[in-house]
Amino acid sequence: MSFQAYLDSIETKTGLTPRQFVEQAHERGFGQQTKAGPILEWLKNEYDLGRGHGMALVHVITKGDRIDSKHVGSGSAHSDDSDRLWLDGQATRPSA
Repeated sequence: MSFQAYLDSIETKTGLTPRQFVEQAHERGFGQQTKAGPILEWLKNEYDLGRGHGMALVHVITKGDRIDSKHVGSGSAHSDDSDRLWLDGQATRPSA
């Protein structure tokens, strides 16, 4: 599953866009310096998200919408089309 696919799956399950999760995280005081544990605990308790999906959100909460270029176009199961993740919801994502 690609990084973007994880984010899309989270949106489908919860009805919240990745950007909305980032905003909620910041309201709770989570940011760049926050370790994964407290964020994962919040996501599990509030949204019943497992570790894999939670770690995708940990990344965008702590590092933003960029991913390493090694994950782009690699042809692997985890390959993404771009080094930039779309955080504003599946319905608004521009066509590739």
